[in-house]
Amino acid sequence: MIHFDTDYMEGAHSEVLQRLIETNYEHSVGYGADDYTASAKRKIIEACGLSDDAKVFFLVGGTQTNATVIDGLLMHHEGVMAASTGHINVHESGAIEASGHKVLTLPSHDGKVWASEVKAYVDNFYADETYEHMVAPGLLYISQPTEYGTLYSRSELEELHQVCSDRNIPVYIDGARLASALASPANDVDLPTLASLCDAFYIGGTKCGLLFGEAVVVPQGSKYLPCFFTLIKQHGALLAKGRLLGVQFDALFTNNLYQRIGEHAVKLALKLKQAFISKGYRLHIDSFTNQQFIVLPNAQLDRLADIASFEIWGLRGKEETVVRLVTSWCTNEADVDAFIAQL
Repeated sequence: MIHFDTDYMEGAHSEVLQRLIETNYEHSVGYGADDYTASAKRKIIEACGLSDDAKVFFLVGGTQTNATVIDGLLMHHEGVMAASTGHINVHESGAIEASGHKVLTLPSHDGKVWASEVKAYVDNFYADETYEHMVAPGLLYISQPTEYGTLYSRSELEELHQVCSDRNIPVYIDGARLASALASPANDVDLPTLASLCDAFYIGGTKCGLLFGEAVVVPQGSKYLPCFFTLIKQHGALLAKGRLLGVQFDALFTNNLYQRIGEHAVKLALKLKQAFISKGYRLHIDSFTNQQFIVLPNAQLDRLADIASFEIWGLRGKEETVVRLVTSWCTNEADVDAFIAQL
């Protein structure tokens, strides 16, 4: 069976796992106060082109990270704006609402939000004389890439950042699959640029070759999330064996591994995409990252399901269905070729 279900089905990339093995019997202090974690933080800050004022925090999973960061960036009476298709609105089981904050949905344009609609939402909210009786928009959440594999361009991020900055609203970027965004041929945003156009973001490790882990980056650490370490513990998200996160991220940002993983996944995803197009299949979304969304006739879907596993995106249709295929660091090109041969 060939697997295109998602990009966190396997364990860890061999280079990450090797470092865990090499350091396994070492003794170190807990809660991320070890030398490996300090080294990983320095490497990430350097890769993002940030100063020593920046802060980096390591958490275990994406939902945990989103819930903790969003709770830290918002005041009690505020909610977070997000695309209706945003992960925090669709696939996080109400984790944001469970922390006491409402998700304020905006129209989704292939997974993205438009700056003009963010501006209109905030301005119209405060134009209403009864706004004190409603949940205030206190934060903008976006994903890069989006849940549909699409990308925000540099100009789109600049426009969103300007709209929010003018209204004193932080921008938070979910980077669960950021490696694939950075590796995409359609991308025009590097890590330093991304860091300059938001107030907090995270670099996903779970979907990028780590056993687990996400790295929260706060470019202006003293301005936003000043007591975040304590908040992480309040959310039950502080890992006692913090070294395990530090070692993994230190390996991920050594010898360009983060970049290499993204490039490998995107290369094979685009090979799949081109094969579908050349054989007359229809794209549901024109993605240039490691997620591909294809419309399959149900008969073909059932036939391909005998040799490969992939996700039905939404509900199965009467005659045709949208499916999602995801590539990862572990995807084998020979398997991709074998799958293409069956189309």
